[in-house]
Amino acid sequence: MAEWGRWREEDAVANNVVALGLQRADVPFNAWQTTKGFVIAAVLLIAFLVAPWPTEHMALVGAGILLMSRKLHSRNMLGLVDWELLVLFMSLFVVNHALQRTGITADAIHHLSSLGVHLDQPESLFAATFLLSNIVSNVPAVMLLLPVAQHEMSGLLLALVSTLAGNLLIVGSIANIIVVDAAARRGIVIDWKCHARVGIPVTVLTLAVSAVYLALRF
Repeated sequence: MAEWGRWREEDAVANNVVALGLQRADVPFNAWQTTKGFVIAAVLLIAFLVAPWPTEHMALVGAGILLMSRKLHSRNMLGLVDWELLVLFMSLFVVNHALQRTGITADAIHHLSSLGVHLDQPESLFAATFLLSNIVSNVPAVMLLLPVAQHEMSGLLLALVSTLAGNLLIVGSIANIIVVDAAARRGIVIDWKCHARVGIPVTVLTLAVSAVYLALRF
């Protein structure tokens, strides 16, 4: 059996993944398409930072260029897109926006403040970012906490803590879900327990280092 780091195909067999018809399927490396994707991604990143045009328009132009190929049909390329995860990601933003419009978020922040928990302070913001990242995922957590990110170092704190906290549980980050889903399609099961064996110690260690770093910066 092949082995990738600590995840092994034996685990997949033990969880009856092969019985469900999920087989490992190697995809040949395409140097041209890979280079094309990297170049367009780099150009878009620079354009997002300096160009005066709407970002959504530039993204659509980049997508259009990627779909232009004489050898790779557009329907085949679109078939490689994980639409379920895209719907999940968009839904998180829709739910987050709806929650903010209800006023519940503002009321919760005010209630916590009356209890002495001030989320505009680095220590409270650190803890809140960690907890929310593993309840609603790290990107929506940042969006919910942005209104109280008033400290000059809040941007750095939110980015650092939300990213690292997302490693704790599978639901902590959309990136985790993408990896777990992709692994399942190749016959490799990464369940909550398997992920936690690595995710918990890595998260605790990296957040401890980050806490020391942020304390020195603050």
